[in-house]
Amino acid sequence: MTLVHSHMDCPAAKLFDRMASRWTVPVLALISERPIRFNQLRRELDGISQKMLSLTLKTLERDGFVSRTATATVPLTVEYRLTSLGRTLIDAFAPVRAWSESNYLNVVEAQARFDQRLHSW
Repeated sequence: MTLVHSHMDCPAAKLFDRMASRWTVPVLALISERPIRFNQLRRELDGISQKMLSLTLKTLERDGFVSRTATATVPLTVEYRLTSLGRTLIDAFAPVRAWSESNYLNVVEAQARFDQRLHSW
């Protein structure tokens, strides 16, 4: 038995990889506010392509964070909502968001100091 696990054997690493995706957190944040339709999501997420939004939603649905409800209308109406599992994830993000908001300027200042040192060599 080995004590060292590969990155891909670690459940946390697998889920962190998912959360690190460019669009996962913004999509979850919008869906957490209210049930929302695909086109409304696309309008509110500046810069996301239809293909990327579709892929992100399918992945989040597969992971159990989002549910998809299709209503037989013309055209078809599709609405996305956060599942209870998705809500636990959003709740887990809350401290990270608060930390980010509190420390953003500290990070920007550290970057500026680093860049200045780097350019002074």
